[in-house]
Amino acid sequence: MSPPPAKRQRAEEEPITCSELWISDGNVVLQAGNVQFRVHFGVLARHSSVFRDMQGLPQPSNEPNVDGCPVVQLPDDPTDIEYLLKALYDPAFLTLKAMPFLAIRAFIRLGRKYEFKDFLNLAVGRLTVEFPNTLEAFDALESELQTIAEYPGVFFDILALASENNILSVLPAAYFFVIDEYTLDELFEGIKKADGTMATLSPLHLHNSVAGREKLLLRQFQSGYTLEWVLDTLPVDGCTAHSKCCKEREMLMREFVNESSSSTWILFRASTLMAMCQLCTACNLHATKAIDTGRTKMWAELPRIFGLSPWDELTNDI
Repeated sequence: MSPPPAKRQRAEEEPITCSELWISDGNVVLQAGNVQFRVHFGVLARHSSVFRDMQGLPQPSNEPNVDGCPVVQLPDDPTDIEYLLKALYDPAFLTLKAMPFLAIRAFIRLGRKYEFKDFLNLAVGRLTVEFPNTLEAFDALESELQTIAEYPGVFFDILALASENNILSVLPAAYFFVIDEYTLDELFEGIKKADGTMATLSPLHLHNSVAGREKLLLRQFQSGYTLEWVLDTLPVDGCTAHSKCCKEREMLMREFVNESSSSTWILFRASTLMAMCQLCTACNLHATKAIDTGRTKMWAELPRIFGLSPWDELTNDI
C-alpha cells in the first residue's frame, strides 16, 4: 500500500486548540504535545518565577507565532497543562472538596518544574492530609478519601506520584492503603480504570508492597503487637469468665482467618476490635491496652516494613 500524500500527513499534524483555554486577548500560545492554549503571559508570570524570568527575554523574529502570539513549546503532558491553566483562570476549581487526581498530579509536576509554589503546596497539602505521618491523624481519617476524588486504582497512582516527586512523608500510609485496599492478585495484575487503562505498580512498589504485606500479616500476632492478646491462653488477672473469653478470642481468630488471607488488622483501633468480641471487663481492658501499645509500635515501624527510611527522615522535597 502506498503511503498517504504528504499534504494529508501535514494536515493530521496540525495543532489542536483547547477551546476552553483559548483566551481571545491572550498574548502567548503554550503548546504541549499537539495541543495549544492561548493565555496571558502575565498570568503565568504572576504565579511562576520561571515564567516571570522568561517574560522579559527577547523573542527571535523567526520564531513561530499564532495570530501574532509567540508559541512556547512545552515538553509536558497536555492534560497537566490544561489542569494548571484551568486553576489559573478559574479559582473556584481550587475550592473543590474532592479534586481530580489528574489535577493533583499536574500541580505537583508543574509546580515543581516551573515553581508554581501555591499550586504545589495545595496539592501536597491534600496528599499529606489523606496520607498522614502520625497515628493520631491516621485515626482521624474518614473511610474514604475526602480531598482527592477516588477511582479504581487511585492508591497505585498516588503511590507512584509521591515517590516520583519525593513527597516522602506520605509513602508509608500510601503503601499501607495499597495493601489494605487491594487483593494480592490486584497488586500483581493491576486495576482497570474507567477509561480502560490500567493502574499498575512499578516493580519496586510491587516488591515493597508484597514484602510489606507479608511482614504485617506475620507481625500482627507477635509479642508486643496489636493482636498478641488474641493468642493468650493464660487467664488475665481479674478475668471473671476465662472459658468464655477464650472462646471469644478463638472466634475472633477464626473470623480473621476466614475473612481473607490478606487481612491486615494491625492498625485496627481497640474500639473496632472490641466490638467484634464480648470479653469480660478485665480481659477487655487488657486487650485494649495491648492494642494501643501494639498500634503505636507498629506505626513507628511502618516505614521500615515497606523498605523506607525512618519517619523522621521522610521529608518532602518541595
